[in-house]
Amino acid sequence: MLVDDFLPAYDVSDSVATVAAADVAAAWTALTEVDLIEVGRRKPMVGMLGGLRMLPDLAAHALHGEHAPEMPASLRLEELADAPVAEGGWIRLGERPGEEIALGLVGKFWRPVIDFAEVGPDEFKDFSQPGYAKTVYSLSVRALEPGRTLLSGVMRTATTDEHARRWFRRYWTFGVGSGAHVLVDGLLDLARERAEAAASAAP
Repeated sequence: MLVDDFLPAYDVSDSVATVAAADVAAAWTALTEVDLIEVGRRKPMVGMLGGLRMLPDLAAHALHGEHAPEMPASLRLEELADAPVAEGGWIRLGERPGEEIALGLVGKFWRPVIDFAEVGPDEFKDFSQPGYAKTVYSLSVRALEPGRTLLSGVMRTATTDEHARRWFRRYWTFGVGSGAHVLVDGLLDLARERAEAAASAAP
């Protein structure tokens, strides 16, 4: 998997999966077309966790007399890498079309307002500046049998030194692990629904 290429050694890992009654092509299309904004609306826990994570950033903008960035009307996996890294845009690490996409972030995630590092896809694997964590989200589809597809997500994070490792483990322990799990689980669940709806509508 791409996650093994970009983050073979890691501090923490989590994974989620679901099975869709649809073929691989329909599952892949559904996965890439799921709207993350819709995931937040349809899955209350995802929306709540996302809102809580945004509060410190919104407060920082308000204290500095700045307008917070407007939320996009929709946000799909392919669009996550469109935003600047400094504003939380994901790094598009790689893709196997029709099979898997891997996205990454480098930052000090435990800070109330995250400090992101400007890192390109070619720099991600070897990035080792002290004080940071690197995370990869790998989302994939795989045929189980005709008309049944496994949709899965793997989330891994590695830290660059002991100081970052201590801070990140506290952050993970107090909720980021469950937050990542809930988010990706919600995304895959909506992808499964879309894939099965498309399969049912096919002639």
